[in-house]
Amino acid sequence: MLKVENLFLQKGDFSLKKLSFAVEKNSYFVILGKTGSGKTMLLESLAGINQINGKIFFGEEDITHLPPEKRGFGFVYQDFVLFPNLTVKENIVFASRYKQILDVDTLFADIINFLQIEHILERKTTHLSGGEKQRVAMARAIYSRPKLLLLDEPLSAVDPTFRNAIMKSLKEIVKRYDTTIIHVTHNFREASYLADNIAVMMDGSILEQGEANSILNHPKSIEVAQFLGFKNIFPSSLIHQKAEAEVFSIDPSAILFSHTSSASEYCFKCTIEDIMGISDHYKVFARVKEHLFFAKVPKHMFEKLDLKEGIKCFLCIKKKDIVFI
Repeated sequence: MLKVENLFLQKGDFSLKKLSFAVEKNSYFVILGKTGSGKTMLLESLAGINQINGKIFFGEEDITHLPPEKRGFGFVYQDFVLFPNLTVKENIVFASRYKQILDVDTLFADIINFLQIEHILERKTTHLSGGEKQRVAMARAIYSRPKLLLLDEPLSAVDPTFRNAIMKSLKEIVKRYDTTIIHVTHNFREASYLADNIAVMMDGSILEQGEANSILNHPKSIEVAQFLGFKNIFPSSLIHQKAEAEVFSIDPSAILFSHTSSASEYCFKCTIEDIMGISDHYKVFARVKEHLFFAKVPKHMFEKLDLKEGIKCFLCIKKKDIVFI
């Protein structure tokens, strides 16, 4: 549906570096990256706000040089950009001033019911909470019947108590309103819950892209794995594996300690170097040769094992828990 080819944009010392990706129709596509990685700049380029080198196709049409108002995309900014002098209702229906919208009454009624904002329709937007502003911004974007909905960190200013409800609403928009969403965020949880496909972006480049579960659980590069929070990244030679990948990772909660070696697992002699007690578990740092492992041990297991700093024991890993990178 949307196809981007070699998109390049230079702004000062920062650039989007020949980005290429495709977004399928009626899918939820998340661009995941740290603050400053170029996510918003990319979103604005797709919207037509920035003049770029490269190509952007929507369906069969080359829209590279189309102005924003000709693209038919909706855009929800991080800070919502609502009209403070208008009521909630007037904000939502604003698109009807410059665009013919079919079945406006039915659409409006469905949107306010879907987003549960009927009780605030006559309020000015300056008197709304962050979660209410977000719902109004989404309602206004949906009301314009966008071919593609662009969301810039849409949950960053929302109170955590309302975040789950808004994420559920976002997930339903694609099918309910027959649209496609591109959502940029730095939040792994948002990406995991919402995305069909993910592109990981760093310093103006897309390092990996693909099906969400694959990207989040089986990253192909060390850089992406570290960004996603993978711990315990070690050379595969440590477990005598070279063909599948150069390095592997193991979740801290999947590490087992024992006072005897187990033939069925990868077991290494280790020395416990440091222990930190947390509310429901212990953080244990154990050295295997020159490698320092980080493990999370439940309190009941920690007490049963009687682990102490300085003791020698065995650190064991189950084959099924190993992630090759």
